[in-house]
Amino acid sequence: MHILLELVRRHKAGERVGVTSVCSAHPLAIEAALRHALATEQPFALVEATSNQVNQDGGYTGMVPADFRAFVEAIAARVGFPVARLVLGGDHLGPNAWTALPAEAAMAKARVMVADYVRAGFAKIHLDCSMSCADDPVPLPEQTIAERAADLCRAAEDAFDGAEAEAPVYVIGTEVPVPGGAAEDLAELAVTTPAAAIATVDMHRSLFEAAGLKAAWARVIATVVQPGVEFDHDKVVDYRPDRAVALSRAIEPVGQLVYEAHSTDYQTPAALAALVRDHFAILKVGPGVTFALREALWALDAIERETVDDAARAKLRAVTLERLHAEPGNWTKYYHAAGPALDLQLQYSLSDRIRYYWPDPVIAAAQARLFANLRDTPPPMPLLSQYLPTAYAAVRDGRATLDPSGLVMAHIAVTLDAYHGACFPHD
Repeated sequence: MHILLELVRRHKAGERVGVTSVCSAHPLAIEAALRHALATEQPFALVEATSNQVNQDGGYTGMVPADFRAFVEAIAARVGFPVARLVLGGDHLGPNAWTALPAEAAMAKARVMVADYVRAGFAKIHLDCSMSCADDPVPLPEQTIAERAADLCRAAEDAFDGAEAEAPVYVIGTEVPVPGGAAEDLAELAVTTPAAAIATVDMHRSLFEAAGLKAAWARVIATVVQPGVEFDHDKVVDYRPDRAVALSRAIEPVGQLVYEAHSTDYQTPAALAALVRDHFAILKVGPGVTFALREALWALDAIERETVDDAARAKLRAVTLERLHAEPGNWTKYYHAAGPALDLQLQYSLSDRIRYYWPDPVIAAAQARLFANLRDTPPPMPLLSQYLPTAYAAVRDGRATLDPSGLVMAHIAVTLDAYHGACFPHD
């Protein structure tokens, strides 16, 4: 049985277990996740790429699905994480990257992408066709969304040629607002109604079976709904279990399905644990991890200012801000302030649009120089306590060294600890 099917089976049998899905293409974030999975003895690690990050055109990472697999497996090999315990997923796989095209052309591109993900060995496929293309109505009718999901499922099934036990598992549905954090200030979110959640499941089941995809339907493990969690630039809408009681109960009699919760970034440990208890057994995190990465990098930049001569400093923070202003394409739709207020948004917004810029060659070179400087001049422990107290604690008890990459990962691990505590509360 597929490792994710087994986990869902355990949850449906009454165990309070779940899985953290780390959705990031940053090498330090992925390495932190794999090291954390090793340290906490997790049965597997789930790493996902989105359709915008990775597709046959390269996405914003420049990687096709096979490249991303090789990229993650190389990190796993370096840290000693067994490839057999590595699960790769594709998130929001559909026409999202090509919505400027007419629907027929966009769906043709989406079919190629989904097939490429499956051929590259991605085992968890989120089919999301909720977005309108150039000639579509807005919003897209539910029937059309489900029909297109079945269409992409057929492309995925046709692309798979491995053993039955390794056949891909699927997630259906989408959340509101859009993934990656809301672009504007949030009012209180409307929780998906039980009727809407079950109608989505029933419609997909009917269309899958009509398309000859009954075997694939048996491998649908989750549907995405809105449990009432989200974040915008500077605040978080926390999970309120009392508002999701009916939604939680609605999935209990539904076959092999649980809920997948997106935008769980920045939720408290107690809220994450409540989500898993309430059958949101797949917790997606992306910006929350890279926000922690940025926190750690800015802390190392501050330590460099205290310990390294000015002429030799990498000045990562200043270099990054300069590049953000020079190349506004990835943030200009989201941030509307000016002057110092804009600089605050660029650096500290919870939506973390800065994550798109870490691969920039100028920024990457500055980060490499920062790390080299701090390897030559290791941070004094009092400064580490000042700027990275959780990493300081990890160094003190032997869980991390003074190497700058290790300090960054020790800081990220605090975020991952909250997810692990929610998914495996008895560990």
